[in-house]
Amino acid sequence: MRAAIALTICALSALLAAARGSEKPATAAVAAVGVAAAGDLLRSGGHRYLDVRTEEEFRDGHVKDSLNVPYVFFTSQGREKNPQFIEQVAAHFDKQDNIVVGCKSGVRSELACFDLMAAGFENVNNMEGGYDAWVENDLAVKKPQAQDEL
Repeated sequence: MRAAIALTICALSALLAAARGSEKPATAAVAAVGVAAAGDLLRSGGHRYLDVRTEEEFRDGHVKDSLNVPYVFFTSQGREKNPQFIEQVAAHFDKQDNIVVGCKSGVRSELACFDLMAAGFENVNNMEGGYDAWVENDLAVKKPQAQDEL
C-alpha cells in the first residue's frame, strides 16, 4: 500500500511539474487547513467545499454540500488533468469566494489550489489529509443511498 501511495505522489508531482511548466507559477504558498478547522470554516457559512476527486470517488461519499469538479481523470492512458478545470470552477465560484479544496489525501487538492491561485482565485485553502482524514475524524459525510446503487 505504501508503494502505491508513493507512486501516486510521484505521478501527481510530475503532473504538477508539467502544469507549472505551462503556466506562471503561483507566487504565494497554498494555505493549508486541517480537517477540524475545515469543518469549522464550512459550518461558519463563510466557506464552500470544492471536491476535486473523480466523479466516481465523489459518488462513493463526500463532504456534505460540496461541489465536485474533478482535477484529473483516470483513463486507460493514466491520469489526465481536466483541461476545463478552471472554467468549471469559475462557473460556480467567484474569484473572491472562500474555498476549502479537498481530494482523497490532500495531494490533488494542493495541485488544484496552485492552479486556482494562478488563475486569480484569492481565498483557497487546501484541506490536509483530504477526504480520508475527514472520514477518519468522524466528520459528517454524505453516502449514496442503497437505491442509488441498484
